[in-house]
Amino acid sequence: MPVVGLISDTHGLLRPEAVRALAGSDVIIHAGDVGGPEILDALRAVAPVVAVRGNVDTGAWASALPGTAVAEVCGTLIYVLHDLNELDLDPAAAGFGVVVSGHSHQPASAERGGVLFVNPGSAGRRRFKLPVTVARLDLGRRPWNVEFIDCGAADS
Repeated sequence: MPVVGLISDTHGLLRPEAVRALAGSDVIIHAGDVGGPEILDALRAVAPVVAVRGNVDTGAWASALPGTAVAEVCGTLIYVLHDLNELDLDPAAAGFGVVVSGHSHQPASAERGGVLFVNPGSAGRRRFKLPVTVARLDLGRRPWNVEFIDCGAADS
């Protein structure tokens, strides 16, 4: 069962709850606003990582991160970008089954035009009253299942 761990907007904070929630993933996608290279190093200890640069990712370390990325998991193409408002292609026409983004800090999953759009929410410091979440995307059966996991109950 191919499982894709989804995380975004860590802003330099990788919670142990997020690491536990992503354990067992075949690949982890970080949709930007990483906050530092140590976050990606820690995630790579769990599974291979595909990551993009977010608007707070600056400096020499961040210049190595692309603005967008493509992952292929079990024949499904996944397009990754930080801010969905900057999507500049038609994902269905380009052959993508999934689009993963971050930026809004709001967990969301919706199918539009045959493409699954997922925002895992924010896994870093809590902003306002928004939840602290990561997500797991199960590509093993259709319809694909997205599970959001609360990682911030301790600091509510």
